[in-house]
This record gives sequence, structure tokens and C-alpha cells, in this order.
Amino acid sequence: MCMDEAIAKRIYNSGEGPTIAKLIELDSKVDELTARIAKLSKNSTNSSKPPSSDIVKPPSRAERRRDQKKRKKGGQLNHPKWQRLPFGPDEVVPIEYTMTSCPHCFSPLQRLPDEPPRILQQVELVNPAVEKIEHRANAYWCPKCKCIHYPSLPADVRKQGLFKPDISATVCFLKYVGCMSLSGIKRYLRDVNGVKVTKGYLAKVLKKGSQSLEFCYDELLRALPSQPVVNSDETGHKENGKSFWTWVFRCNLFVLFKISPSRSSDVLIDVLGKEFNGVLGCDYFSAYRKFMTDFDVRIQFCLAHLIRDVKFLVDFPDASVNATGPRSWTHCAICSIPFMTATQ
Repeated sequence: MCMDEAIAKRIYNSGEGPTIAKLIELDSKVDELTARIAKLSKNSTNSSKPPSSDIVKPPSRAERRRDQKKRKKGGQLNHPKWQRLPFGPDEVVPIEYTMTSCPHCFSPLQRLPDEPPRILQQVELVNPAVEKIEHRANAYWCPKCKCIHYPSLPADVRKQGLFKPDISATVCFLKYVGCMSLSGIKRYLRDVNGVKVTKGYLAKVLKKGSQSLEFCYDELLRALPSQPVVNSDETGHKENGKSFWTWVFRCNLFVLFKISPSRSSDVLIDVLGKEFNGVLGCDYFSAYRKFMTDFDVRIQFCLAHLIRDVKFLVDFPDASVNATGPRSWTHCAICSIPFMTATQ
């Protein structure tokens, strides 16, 4: 029963002794409830919350540096030494240096063919770094037709546009592997290669590069349902204000991404098919459980999620729920399905 003003006045008017006793009783209940809330609070050890969420006030950069163990500059003790492998003979342009007389006594010298030379290898950019090509279709006049004709350029030349394959691949590499912005790529091409283009054209080059790999993507997409083990996860993001989900499917030899406006099991049906016969590793999001139930798919639920939930059950103050934790742990060693039943 909630305490209203009338009840509070009645306790106050009952005298000093009853009032003190009631205050002590309420204070003990507050302590009990506070302790229960602390036990029920989820953290990174018993839930999917990130470890950073456990920190109320993260330490400053100076404090982190002070706590770190200082180490000397250069190579560290017991670390393996790393050396660059020299270029092969077919990769270099050799420059020979010869001597005819001794630098000390000026006597004639004899070449030692069996003694290896001292070698210093260097790398330099070739100038110009790009080759600028101009295809010219000359004009021809036809006296009979009374018009000008131009010879046709090769189809592959017209299809390539301004950027040929190698420089197009370089733009895609700088964007997707080097994580450079379009502005950064534009400055790189202008300052290093002397090529001025707009960001809009670079976007077209990236789109063309993606389209050129479409057949590879389709081939991997067709191979995905036949894989024995597939691990999957998904994360949300927005594109032009619209919500999308990026699904990732990881196999032994390749990783495939699929962007979809849906987070439902329809994506799993579309990618893996209704007759998927492998093992799907995932968390226990509802779409995976529905996919498992509808098509009898073998699922290996993420053990990190299972262990966190078991820890949460073990720490739960309610005895009837607390007892589920050890039971779930026992079932988890056999298979994950009983654990799911217990936690639900």
C-alpha cells in the first residue's frame, strides 16, 4: 500500500517510538531494494553490453598513460626480428660499380666472380606516374554523301572512359582498402599524378568498380548455401534517412555482406535458402530462431551470449529464477536448445 498524506500524519501523531520504528523499517527496505537493484543491473559480464558501459567516468588520457608500463623505444625484448625480403633479380634494374686499381697501393685488381657483391636496393616512383593517352578519330569528307565521317573507336576504349582499368583499380583501392575520402583521392590524383577530376567522376569510377565485381559476388552468393558452417550477424545503419541492415555471413574461405531494409528471417531464406543443410552460428535473435523452427536448421548459438545470460541468472535474487542458472549451464554443455528453453 502506498503511503499518502493521511497515513504519514497518523504515523507522526502516534508518538516518537512508533515513528522511529517505522523509519527504521523503511530504511532497511530501501537498503534491501538497493542491493537487489544492484544485483539485477546488467553489465558486460552478464549481458551483451560493451565493457565500456561498465565505466561511469572513464579515466583521462593522462591517467591511462600513467598506468601503462613504459617501454624503451625500438625493438622489444623477445620480439622476433623483422626484415624486408630483398627483391628478386627479375624485379630490379641492376647498376654495376667497378674498380680497376687498389685504393691504397694503386695495384691492378682482379675480379672475384665467386664472391657475392655488396647490394643496396632502392625504390623510386617513375615519372610520369601516369600515361595520358589521346585517341584521335580523324575526319573524312565524302564527296558523294556530302558529309563528314569519323572512324569508330574500339568498343573497349569507349567503355573505359577517362580512367583505364589500372588507375580505376587504384581509386577503388584507395577508397575501400585505404579508407580515403573522395576529397583525399582527388587531392592525391591532382598533387601526385597531375590528374584533375571531380568527386562526382570518382563516385562513378567506384560504382563501375563495384559493378565489375558483381559476377564474383553472385558466385559467392550461390556458393553460400552449400557451406558446412556459416556464422552470421547483422547491424543497423541509416542511408539518406532510411534504415537498413548490413548482414554478414562468414564461411571458412570467404565473407559475404548483404545490405537489406529488413532484419527478418526473409533475408536468411533469401541468402541460405529453405534447404540449408549446414550449421548456422549466430546469437539468439528472433529471426534466427524462426529460421531454425520453420526449416529445421541446425543452429549453434553464440556461447558468449549464453555464458552472459547464465551469469545473470546465477546472480538473480529470486530463488526460483536463480536455480535455473546451474541447470542451464549443465544443458548448455550438451546443446543450446535446452538453455534457450530455460532462459525463456
